[in-house]
Amino acid sequence: MSDPQTQPSGQVATAGGPSEPPASTKRGRPKVSGDRIAQLGPLIALIVACIFFATQSDRFLTLGNFSLILQQVMVIGTLAVGQTLIILTAGIDLSCGTVMAFGSIVMTKLAVISGVPPVLAILIGIGACAAFGFINGALVTGLSLPPFIVTLGTFNIAYALTHIYSEDETISGLPSVMTALGTSFRIGGTAFTYGTLVTLALFAGVWFMLSQTTWGRRLFALGDNPEATRLMGIPVKKQLLMVYVVAGVIYGIAALLLVGRLNVGDPNAGLTDNLDAITAVVLGGTSLFGGRGTIIGTLIGALIVGVLRDGLVLMGVQSIYQVLITGILVIVAVSVDQLARKRI
Repeated sequence: MSDPQTQPSGQVATAGGPSEPPASTKRGRPKVSGDRIAQLGPLIALIVACIFFATQSDRFLTLGNFSLILQQVMVIGTLAVGQTLIILTAGIDLSCGTVMAFGSIVMTKLAVISGVPPVLAILIGIGACAAFGFINGALVTGLSLPPFIVTLGTFNIAYALTHIYSEDETISGLPSVMTALGTSFRIGGTAFTYGTLVTLALFAGVWFMLSQTTWGRRLFALGDNPEATRLMGIPVKKQLLMVYVVAGVIYGIAALLLVGRLNVGDPNAGLTDNLDAITAVVLGGTSLFGGRGTIIGTLIGALIVGVLRDGLVLMGVQSIYQVLITGILVIVAVSVDQLARKRI
């Protein structure tokens, strides 16, 4: 008997036998499925963007430039991993950027000002981010509040606490343990940071969790149809709360990557990173309506964001137009998602 949790979204098997072929197959002209559009669209967009910028700048197709792109997207990409988990449940987290900034200030100030051992300070900073995830999840599950409103509130709370705790001062003189992920190693003369490897490993780990574990299948089922998931005996509230906590831990890892990249604790960092993370998830084909998406798509989406910004800088385009183009792409991606849903 097949596991109902693994049934593809939108397909219902009948008890009496195999399901009836879709009408498009009967007509002899099968549709391109919405899932196929969501999977191939981001990859095609990334390839097209790379080809375009390669024609505009001789420096684009260099290993050094690709290393720079990876360094630029490692923090956003890590935030996007946590954001993907939440969006797959049909939620959204507006607080991820400021929560990350709060975690970075907690770990750096404890280590530098309070004299806490660096490893313990890092764990406390990650724990602070996980606590915000728990608060978000508890409010969403316990009081049935909309994730948008809850995380908008914690966005402001985390922002305020970051500036209160840091006293609006940048924290420097960090121990080498905290900045280790920002150091680089060379492959063929090209420098890559250890933080990039951590980000890629995180993507691989979450891919395995979503595609190969019961927890991952339940997460997709929760986003696709929470009521049906509850009727299958799955503890929906506990599952959803765990998603927010796991996302918080991932934001804590992003905080450590941020510290490694900046070599300081900056209270002003991460203010708009929540929007960049959501952009990466949406461009990667994850549906804002939940239940459909891939973590590999999120990686591609983060690379699209990085490639666009890097390519536009090489072309000499002003930063304000980069924001304009990114906003247009988000609207296009959501529109494609809507069309894809109609084709399922």
